[in-house]
Amino acid sequence: MNALIEAFLEMIGVERGAARNTLDAYRRDLSDFHEFLIARDVKALAADHEDIEAFAQDLSVRGLSSTTIARRRAALRQFYQFAVNEGWRADDPTRRWDGPKRARNLPKSADMADIDALLAAASTLKGWKAARATCLIELVYGCGLRVSELVGLPMRAVPKPEIAAMRVKGKGGKERLVPLGSHARQALDAWLIVRPESLPEANLNSEAEKFLFPAKGKAGHFGRREFARLLDELAVKAGLDPKKLSPHVLRHAFATHLVEGGADLRSVQVMLGHADIATTQIYTHVADARLTELVTRNHPLAQRTKKSP
Repeated sequence: MNALIEAFLEMIGVERGAARNTLDAYRRDLSDFHEFLIARDVKALAADHEDIEAFAQDLSVRGLSSTTIARRRAALRQFYQFAVNEGWRADDPTRRWDGPKRARNLPKSADMADIDALLAAASTLKGWKAARATCLIELVYGCGLRVSELVGLPMRAVPKPEIAAMRVKGKGGKERLVPLGSHARQALDAWLIVRPESLPEANLNSEAEKFLFPAKGKAGHFGRREFARLLDELAVKAGLDPKKLSPHVLRHAFATHLVEGGADLRSVQVMLGHADIATTQIYTHVADARLTELVTRNHPLAQRTKKSP
């Protein structure tokens, strides 16, 4: 089974350009299914629709979220479609597995006062760490970057002073241009001045020099977990609830505030790097509320009042 999983992952990585995080998630999903089959003494290529139904029921019994179950289903369906295409088996046993109803939860966001409080807390850090924290927050909020895109920014992504956009490589290796606002540009310039002080010694990690936010770790750059911990620290300093703030929340705040300000969903989709407009349409609740407020405030019929006798 492990060999089959690796063959499948190689295919979606090479042919479909799946991101590393997607590959890791699918590997975990398929390994979980493999362990389930071992307990039933069934081989993956011999599993039938009853095994699939039993697995789906097991996921529900374990209390996994609808999102997690949906991803497991997607991984298995793609795996067995691959198996059919490769001639490993004649049919797809997942074809009867209906997906769970996924709740359309509204994304959490942060208001401008929260952002200002975080930036104020960042300025209290010692030395170059203040400039780094400020730059990280300005880029994730001001540009709507995914946390993996943010921490892994290479130095070559830094635009020239006269260019007001940054080239970012997102999911599947797809590149997009992200506008760089004045505050983000100032924070970036301030960080570049002190960045050399943050570089680890050459014998620790020469790869670190390639990244905008270098670090001593194996990856050579500041990590996602480190950034999440930094936000928790800053939230506490700012008197905010750390549980309500995360890199993902700041990215959602970027999109929410854009839509509130009048940006159209298509533009927001491009800036967020969403492959499908359906993903961005979760922000329609913001657009609908804004439009309702505009009609209430400006349309003549909405302004009618009883005439005085």
